[in-house]
Amino acid sequence: MPVWAKRLDREKLASLAPLLLMLVFPVLGYLYKMFNQPTVEVHSLVTSFDRSTPFVKGFFLPYSVWIIYIYICLIYFFIKDRTSYYRGILMYTLCALSCYMIYSVFQTTVPRPDIVGSDVFSQLARYVYERDKPFNCFPSIHCFSSYLMMRLLAVSPARNKLNRVLIYGMSTTIIASTLLVKQHVVWDVVGAITLVEVMYLLVIVLLPRTIGMRQTQRGVDA
Repeated sequence: MPVWAKRLDREKLASLAPLLLMLVFPVLGYLYKMFNQPTVEVHSLVTSFDRSTPFVKGFFLPYSVWIIYIYICLIYFFIKDRTSYYRGILMYTLCALSCYMIYSVFQTTVPRPDIVGSDVFSQLARYVYERDKPFNCFPSIHCFSSYLMMRLLAVSPARNKLNRVLIYGMSTTIIASTLLVKQHVVWDVVGAITLVEVMYLLVIVLLPRTIGMRQTQRGVDA
């Protein structure tokens, strides 16, 4: 292979290296399992709205493809808007760790309905319920991560009509699915959105501004 070709291959590999940051996801998944169990006291945040929300087995499909959707969004940002990609990895990690801290001191649960039937959605429902214990509910990881993709796109220079329809539509569907498959309650959604907004304000808005002010002050003092 010519020297120029080897150099080109190395440059391509180097350009893809930031994708390795996504290896944080299996680490966070492992930590999730550690907290997915009842503590001494388990709370319920079920409201009358949640009790009146129907159970729709078909929504287990968007609920189940959630993590694949998050991966696709992040890879899209990696290609189209590298800043949003880095922000997404950082924000997801900080929000997930914040959720784990909350789970460790304030564990909640959601009552699940009995699954009747042998159709594909019933089988998928049983699979999800068996894999994921009914804890780690407030705030919802499904909801914060789906809302985070919407939040990143809202300020991304890569946004356009098509990706807004796709990302806003899919994120909203996944958030709705958490309620319709009885994995979460409305307060879990509210908590998730609030977590993203607070973290965005602290990490993306205030922290860079504070660092910039300190650097400016140092320049003046110098």
